[in-house]
Order: sequence, then C-alpha cells, then structure tokens
Amino acid sequence: MNKKITTTIVLVVLFTATIVAQTFDLSAEVRPRFESKNGYKTLQDTDVDGSNFVSQRTRINFGFKNKKMKMYVSMQNVRVWGDVSTLSGDDNATALHEAWAQVKVSDKVSFKLGRQELVYDDSRIFGNVGWAQQARSHDAFVIKHIFNKKHKLDVGLAFNSDSQAGVDNLYTNAAGYKDFQYVWYHGNYDKLGVSFLLLNTGVESLKNEGTAEEKQVNNHMQTFGPRVTYKVKDLSANTAIYVQTGKRIDTEVSALYYTGNVAYKINSEIKVGLGYEYLSGKTQDPTNTDTKIESFAPLFGTNHKFNGWMDYFYVGNHGNNVGLQDINATLAYKKGKFSAKLVPHIFLAAADVYDGTEKRGASLGTEIDLTIGYKIAKDIILSAGYSKMLATETMEILKGGDKNERNCWSWVMFTFKPNLFSHTVVK
Repeated sequence: MNKKITTTIVLVVLFTATIVAQTFDLSAEVRPRFESKNGYKTLQDTDVDGSNFVSQRTRINFGFKNKKMKMYVSMQNVRVWGDVSTLSGDDNATALHEAWAQVKVSDKVSFKLGRQELVYDDSRIFGNVGWAQQARSHDAFVIKHIFNKKHKLDVGLAFNSDSQAGVDNLYTNAAGYKDFQYVWYHGNYDKLGVSFLLLNTGVESLKNEGTAEEKQVNNHMQTFGPRVTYKVKDLSANTAIYVQTGKRIDTEVSALYYTGNVAYKINSEIKVGLGYEYLSGKTQDPTNTDTKIESFAPLFGTNHKFNGWMDYFYVGNHGNNVGLQDINATLAYKKGKFSAKLVPHIFLAAADVYDGTEKRGASLGTEIDLTIGYKIAKDIILSAGYSKMLATETMEILKGGDKNERNCWSWVMFTFKPNLFSHTVVK
C-alpha cells in the first residue's frame, strides 16, 4: 500500500512539474565563410578578375517556453571581414532576425506573432534562405491548427508599413510585398505525404503616375498548388505543381511551375537521385505583343537550394525572363562524420531566346556542384564546395559576360552552433 501511495505521489509531482515548468535556452552561432567568386550569378567578363572575401554571420538566440507560451528572439550580425574599421563600430550590420511569441489556445490551436522564419515543404515557395548570411524572416501572424499527428493546417497573415505616418504612404520597402495571406495544409497518408498551399500576395504601386488620375493601388497575385511525397523502404519521390494568376504591379499573371524527383538509397552510405524542374517563362520573340507576365516567380523560397549553387537563377535575378528547365542528378555519400554530394545540372530555357530577330537554341549550359562536410564535434562543422559553370552562347545572350572565362565558385565554411545555457525552473 505504501509503495502505491509513494508511486502516486511521485507521478503527481512529476506531472505537476511538467505543467508549471518554465524552460530557458540560450544558444549561439558563429559562421565565417571564405568565398572565391569568378563568374558567380552571372558569366564573368573577359579579362576581369573575380573576388575573394570572408563573410560572417554571428547569432545569439534566446528561447523561453511554459505551458501556455513560447518566445524566441534571435539577434544577428552579418559582416564582411574588413568592412568596418578596427576603430569603428558597426552601422547597420546588426539586426533582429527573429522575435516572436506563440500562445497555446488549446491542445490543437496556437497563435504565433512577430518576426519569424516561414518554412514549408521543400522551401520552394516559403524558405528561410539559410545559406545567405542574413537569411530571411517575415513580420507575420500565423494560426496553427494540429488536427492530429498526421494532419495540420497553418493560416498566415502579413501587413507591412514602413513608418507610423498619419497618412497612407506608398509601401516601397525591400520586403517586396504590402501584404500576404496564405493557407497551408499537410497530411500524412501511409506512404504518401500531401501538402497544399494557397498564397495571395499584394504589391503596392502608383497607377496613372504623374497625371490627375494618379492613385495608389494594391494588386494581388495568387500562387497555389499541391505537393506530394512518396516513400517506401529505400525509394522516395516527390512532385509538385504551382499555378500563378492574378496581377503583379497592375499586369496580368499566368505562370506555371512543376517538378518531379526520385531518389534511391543504395546502401547505408550511398544515395542517388534524378530530378526535373520547370519554371515557365516569357518568349523573347520580338513579334510577340502579349504584355501578360508568364514567368513563374518562386517568391520567398530558398532559391539557392535549387537550380545550381552558383545562383544563376532566381537568387535576386532571372525574374520575368525566359524561365528555366533544370535536369539534375545527385550522388550523395555519408559515412560517420564525413559527407559529400555531387550534383550536375543541365539547364535549358523554358521559352524562346532571341538574339535580335534570330532565335537561338534553348540550351543554357551545364553546372557541376560538389560539396563536402565534416562534423568536427557535436556543434562544429567544417564544409566546403566547388562549382563550375559550362555555359553556352545562349547563356551569354541572357547574362552577358564570356562563357570561356573561368566561371567557377569555391568556398570553405566553419559553423559553430553551441548551446550555451539551458535551464528549467519549476514553480
């Protein structure tokens, strides 16, 4: 009898402690990266030297959670070694990357408000752009509904202004959108995973600028579609299709994206894959008079992850252009603390490319990406990479530069991510 009473008391104490516990976490990240760029993002001009530099991201992260609430604050400093005098302080290098609070309304519903990373599915439409030292985060309000372990739904809202002015000024901040609303659903059905995204994005502009009829408008573009994943034993596959419609800065939009990828794990160390991706574009045919936007925009995605690591496409470039077809393969190896990946890409334009009135071939070139990594310790990783672009004359027409120059990129990066402090207080 005494044992039963003792066991019951212990269980009650543990259960109560779990309910009223408050957890504090403090972590950091220091990530210096050396890069040598020779034809990165675009073909290098003839007889022009590339650049070499070291950039660094430094973060301090604070987390808090209890039964009803979670909070997270991440401060970061992004710099290039030497961009600030040894006797001067930073001007704009330090920023608030994340600052959000999440309240638990019930066991199934919670609200998340503030500056936060938005990452969904494979990060094609919403991603945190983790490779970029500054990364990406949004000021947003997200309602999260977890139906059960297999089904969940997010509803997100954002509304941007660039000041607290008393009049409605045109929003032109670098965020790139005045507002957005989205619904994202994900469900697991045995071997299948199914997601669906519906995103409505608004961009402000002036209509009839400089005339008596000038007015401020907010046009919206819709991006929507499903993504499906499949996994059975060592075989995995995924496919997605997204449609864009509506208006972007007062211009009609009609664009399409689709992809298909398959991967097979040969053994515990080697994995191979094959993929295809299509992003629609607009023809350069000089006889075409259609003003409609036909180039798909991947919006807030982690674009460095896709279409080659030299960032020739959709990383602040190639927007409203001829689109892209990307045929790619992957050979990945991992054993112990060491990993390596080789990813060749064959690029083709998705719409016709013209040099004046002459139609050119669709082939843009081949990129070969290689990366290796070594886990020095639990919170220390050394990684490096090398990429080579073998471009065609069609690429020269689109990008300029010289296809016969070096057009390569290499980098070495250390990532230190220690957990500095973690403590649970029981009231």
